[in-house]
Amino acid sequence: MKKLFIAIALLTLICGCKKQEQTDAKIIGKPEIQVQDGRFTPEVMWALGKMGEKAVSPDGKQIAYTVTYYDMEENKGNAEIYLISTEGGDVTQLTTTASSEFNLVWKDDNTLLFCRDNDIQSMDVKTKKEKKLGTVESGIEGFKLAPDGKSVVYITTKPVVRPDHLNHLYAGLDKTTGRINEDLMYRHWDNWVDEYPQIFLAKFDGKNVDVKNSVCLIDSTFECPMRPWGGVEQYNYSPDSKKIAYTCRKKTGADYAHSTNSDIFLYDIEKKTTRNLSEGIMGYDQNPVFSHDGKMIAWESMERDGYESDKLRLMVMDLATGTRTDMSTNFDYNFVGINWTDDDKEILGVVYFRGTDQIFACNLETKEFRQISYGYHDVHSFELVNGKLYADQVSMQYPSEIYVYNLTDNKSEGKKISAINDDLLSQVRMGKVEEHWITTVDGKKMLTWLIYPYNYDSTKTYPALLYCEGGPQSEVGQFWSTRWNFMVMSGAEYFIIAPNRRGTIGFGTEWCEAISGDYGGLCMQDYMTAADFFADSVKQIDKERLGACGASFGGYSVYWLAGHNHDVKGYNGGRRFKALLAHNGMFNFEQQYLETEELWFDNWDLGGPYWDWNNPQIKKSYACSPHLYIDKWNTPICVIHSEFDFRIVASEGMAAYNAAKMRGLDARYLYFPDETHWVLKPQNSLLWHRNFIDWFNIHLK
Repeated sequence: MKKLFIAIALLTLICGCKKQEQTDAKIIGKPEIQVQDGRFTPEVMWALGKMGEKAVSPDGKQIAYTVTYYDMEENKGNAEIYLISTEGGDVTQLTTTASSEFNLVWKDDNTLLFCRDNDIQSMDVKTKKEKKLGTVESGIEGFKLAPDGKSVVYITTKPVVRPDHLNHLYAGLDKTTGRINEDLMYRHWDNWVDEYPQIFLAKFDGKNVDVKNSVCLIDSTFECPMRPWGGVEQYNYSPDSKKIAYTCRKKTGADYAHSTNSDIFLYDIEKKTTRNLSEGIMGYDQNPVFSHDGKMIAWESMERDGYESDKLRLMVMDLATGTRTDMSTNFDYNFVGINWTDDDKEILGVVYFRGTDQIFACNLETKEFRQISYGYHDVHSFELVNGKLYADQVSMQYPSEIYVYNLTDNKSEGKKISAINDDLLSQVRMGKVEEHWITTVDGKKMLTWLIYPYNYDSTKTYPALLYCEGGPQSEVGQFWSTRWNFMVMSGAEYFIIAPNRRGTIGFGTEWCEAISGDYGGLCMQDYMTAADFFADSVKQIDKERLGACGASFGGYSVYWLAGHNHDVKGYNGGRRFKALLAHNGMFNFEQQYLETEELWFDNWDLGGPYWDWNNPQIKKSYACSPHLYIDKWNTPICVIHSEFDFRIVASEGMAAYNAAKMRGLDARYLYFPDETHWVLKPQNSLLWHRNFIDWFNIHLK
């Protein structure tokens, strides 16, 4: 239920940080596939290489990056490292192993450091000769190299220790699987909290990382980086390598479950002292980055505690005076992925901007923002080297590739320098993507993407799917995904209607905050407005073959629409939608409030616990719970849910499916006992997509 900007967090599927036995493991390479009739299918999607991360050499001449290929029979993938010139051209594969390499760091122009299993490795990229620098037996999730090259800070985990007063209960029970909990936050997103991450400082002499004598920088059982999204971006060295700034929410248990108040801490390596730089700022503070002269530090900052989707401000502190400045006071968009220019006069970042993610620059003196990148794409991240910006970029029509921009660019579309999937994508015909701004019921303008069917023929009519975004405070941008992939839907010969309804980010604070406490209000009107607009105005859309689909808040939206899909004027039988599909959606708000782990979310968006009936906001919010409208359900519905989704637990999906069957509706339930809020395993994903297409084909074709 939050913006999934840090897509690399999902790479834990393919680059497990814990040591694995690789003796008989299969090396997975690029698959061979021939596309039939130019159609983009789920099978074609999973044959594509997935770029994970990249690192530009200090001299700006080479880029190392990882690509993962998948083996459907093995039901997994693994990442290898590749090398390309920053001018583009031929690619060199640096590794060929059964393990996944990750966390690429250049030591110098010829030496690349990275992780494999529990090890930190070094490679001469000219000879491909490798050397193991150190092993972290407890597992390594990533590391950073000090600017002076004399130390590293790495992430590993510590086990949660059972309280002494419970130990006697387990005496002689070495095979029990029982868990005793006496506080909250005992599970989070997709894992039981049996361990927590922390950062360790280890000396590095250029040949060996002294893991044995490393020092933990956190003073208690607090997460650093923060789960579930945080990685190495949540801490950074100062330019003189004498200090480390890190992100931490120094809370546990019930305090953690109710609060988003994280802070930026500054650790002095010599003095072993820690200073809170963001004290008094009550929301998320994260991802600190020092200026090149070491005099300033910038980070992403939210103002309000408990509101996980507050505006991400660009905060800058003068370290000598302690003065903090909000650079984005007059800039009404989120600013993430901070990079300082070499002269420290500008700060660069990614901005969620009107349905796309673009690179912007903020002038420190004037506080003015300028747009560098432009076009139908999302920039995930970028590096600035020698005045060039090397971006990881996607769109609805292509997965991650490397694009380059100039620091001086003004709304540039960039230059593509990698070609990871060009050979396969050249065999497919992608659906056309159009940008439409339609008028809402209250007279505002809403960006809605219209994606055309593959092999579109203007003399024919096609069914259409309304896509309901999750979040709820997220964005329908130019994303590429192996779950909600618009080109797979297009390849199945559907129009896709994808509105940026109330609550999406990238359209200012007012538009984003209009959804909190009003789940059944304008955001739902926005969905119905978008569906009606295109059903009436695009003659190639068959108005009587509309479906709706979505996950998380989008799954809730489908359940809500199911209860309000009757007596609709202009549609046969009074039903706007003729088939529905909901994935991991909220069904019963009262039950959801007691089942989810991050209580701050429901406290903010719903207003608090449902038993506070004297609160008019509570009455309004919980009255929008879909389970209250089951008597109105009249449409075939497919429900999908996963066991390891601790945000919206599996019983929500089971209850919705059972209710549909008891109503006598045509319904289907797809359950994954080993998936999370997402569906990450290749074969599970393939089943997900085949089921998706089959369900809608049955009812809309």
